[in-house]
Amino acid sequence: MNYLNNNSLLLSEKVLDFLWQKQVVSSNNIANAETPGFQASYVTFEDELQSKIAATKNKTASEIRNGILSTKAQVHLTEDESTRADGNNVNLDVESMEIAKAALQYQYMLKSFSDDAVRLGTVIRGQ
Repeated sequence: MNYLNNNSLLLSEKVLDFLWQKQVVSSNNIANAETPGFQASYVTFEDELQSKIAATKNKTASEIRNGILSTKAQVHLTEDESTRADGNNVNLDVESMEIAKAALQYQYMLKSFSDDAVRLGTVIRGQ
């Protein structure tokens, strides 16, 4: 088994990529808060990942890996929200909260990733 490239680390990497993309999309929304006609975007990932992982129940590690690898974050336009007179629908309070939430989740995932790496190092050293 390749301990440096296992499904746990791969899943952590995918989640970190998603959280980064979520911050980028929210930052773009905030940057365009005063742009007439701009439609805010949001990112989804969790539901697709959950369904792909559920579909791999009782599957091999390589099938689970393929499920994780095939999961993609989706960027959607926020169309159902009320818009201002200029057609812009960015809500600065919501976007600021989303950035803060994603930043905290990102820090937690980095800590988790780091802890996994430390455990692997301990196993490799045999301590």
